[in-house]
Amino acid sequence: MALSYPLATVEYPSADGLPMAESDFQRKPLTYAVEALDIYFQNRPEVYVSGNMFIYYEEGNPSAVVAPDVFVVIGTAKRERSSYFLWREPTGPSFVLEITSRSTRSQDQGPKRGTYAFLGVQEYFQYDPTRDYLVPPLQGRRLVGDQYAALPTLTLADGTLLLHSDVLRLDLRLEGNVLHFYDPTTGQPLLHHREAEQARQEAEQARQEAEQAHQEAEQRVSTALAALRAAEARIADLEARLHLGEQG
Repeated sequence: MALSYPLATVEYPSADGLPMAESDFQRKPLTYAVEALDIYFQNRPEVYVSGNMFIYYEEGNPSAVVAPDVFVVIGTAKRERSSYFLWREPTGPSFVLEITSRSTRSQDQGPKRGTYAFLGVQEYFQYDPTRDYLVPPLQGRRLVGDQYAALPTLTLADGTLLLHSDVLRLDLRLEGNVLHFYDPTTGQPLLHHREAEQARQEAEQARQEAEQAHQEAEQRVSTALAALRAAEARIADLEARLHLGEQG
């Protein structure tokens, strides 16, 4: 007879106990994507961004779990979590990005894709930074019914690959071999925390330099006006003396 256990005794680990074994090729775009999207949606309290987190999708079954590299949930609270439990949340991920490679190919192209479709993930993107197998190395799919259909890929004049995410309302561009998210309304790339802080510092420096230049310009104008008034005063004094001399 099969044994059953109360749900309260079921443990859902937030880690698998194994060390992360990611190369720079996987880690850098993963970190960029999570940070850039987190900054972009920072003023949207109903949008949650995370990555490399366990998503449990069947209560009482810890093996029913998947861990996307990057995912975005639209329609849940923005708060810190150790894991994401679908039965405790109002909705699941709407967008998933996997940083794929030949070593993860079987999972990313097979079981994970099926799981994401089963969970109703509307868009599933894959990026192959080392160009191990994926051609083109940036691909996107949209859920149609219970299957994924490929999204159109646009190749710009400079060779940049561009795909649009309706879920995020952002473009994904592969420039050379570097992935960036772009805001199509501004044409500007999304920045991660380090880039955003650098941009803020550069903007502040530019503001200070502009303010200093303005102050220096005002000082030069003030000095010139003072010199003009002094010259006018000397001219007036000379004219007064000439007038007195003519009278004498």
